[in-house]
Amino acid sequence: MFLNSWKILMVSALFIAVPAWAADLNDQLAYCSYVMEQAQAQRDLLRTPIALAGITQPETGLPMQLVAGASVGLSDIRKSSLAMEAARKNCELYKATTGAQQDVQYALSSLEKEALSNRLALIDQASKSLDALMEKTSKMVEAQNATRLMLFTLQTMKIKLNADQADTESKITALYVPALSDKPLKELVVEKLSSEANLQKALDKVSRQNNWDVALSVGVHQQVNPVAYGAQPYGAVSVNYNLASRAINKHLDRSVEAYGEWKKVQEGDVARSAEVLRQQLVESVSVQESKLKSLQEESGQIEKNLQIIGNPDTSAAFDFHNQLTAAQLLLQVETGDASFRITRLREYLAKNY
Repeated sequence: MFLNSWKILMVSALFIAVPAWAADLNDQLAYCSYVMEQAQAQRDLLRTPIALAGITQPETGLPMQLVAGASVGLSDIRKSSLAMEAARKNCELYKATTGAQQDVQYALSSLEKEALSNRLALIDQASKSLDALMEKTSKMVEAQNATRLMLFTLQTMKIKLNADQADTESKITALYVPALSDKPLKELVVEKLSSEANLQKALDKVSRQNNWDVALSVGVHQQVNPVAYGAQPYGAVSVNYNLASRAINKHLDRSVEAYGEWKKVQEGDVARSAEVLRQQLVESVSVQESKLKSLQEESGQIEKNLQIIGNPDTSAAFDFHNQLTAAQLLLQVETGDASFRITRLREYLAKNY
């Protein structure tokens, strides 16, 4: 009786929890190998007959007997195959969980890396335009039509762009983004929840086998004192059925549903993490839209001043024109960066949610 209880405990404990971290093929294969080996051990334990040996005294006054034999339960044999199926479902769940978890974990980093790469392109474009303006100003300085102070102002802007470029490159280097799935995140989450439900149903089937059993026992018994000649064979068939099976099965079915509902709202689970990510992305879009609106207003003011100046014909007007143009180039980097981020965030939301 104790041995059967221990078997039930081991089969249930094998599939209690599935850890969820970044997906890696080697990691998934290693975990599945571990789970399947454990399940195979349980399978062999459940379907192998139990050897029995002992000394008994059937009734008071009768001689003691040496008993040896073996017994096997049909419920355990059935449970051995169900344990293997549960292990396979556990492996599928781990793959689905880690795949979805990786996409959630690195979504923001992936989007940030794209935005930073785009920012580098914007900086490079602004630097080329600024270089052309500096070259023009240098020629005017040589012709004594402009002062070195005008050129220094542009060189200061160039330093800011170079510093921005170095900082952006440093941020890109610091970001780690593994290969992510091409599937939308919503599909990965659905697959994970579906795999979770399948595992719970498989465990439900394992638990249902505890409600009944048909056990077959065979062996021999030999009188010990006084010693009798010839061992006597014996055989027995026992059937047991739990009268609360119907109520137990209802609770097991409800537990599967309750587990699924819990996983949808569990803090830290993939489904909940995906919803938190969606809220972060929506808020990020709002922030970037406000930023873009402010930048566009500033760009509009600079554009108005440039139109007022037109073609500068004095040294002061040319200096002011250069300052406005340099500021406009810096604003173009910020405006292009904000616009790109808004576009990518909206695309990500539309695809994955």
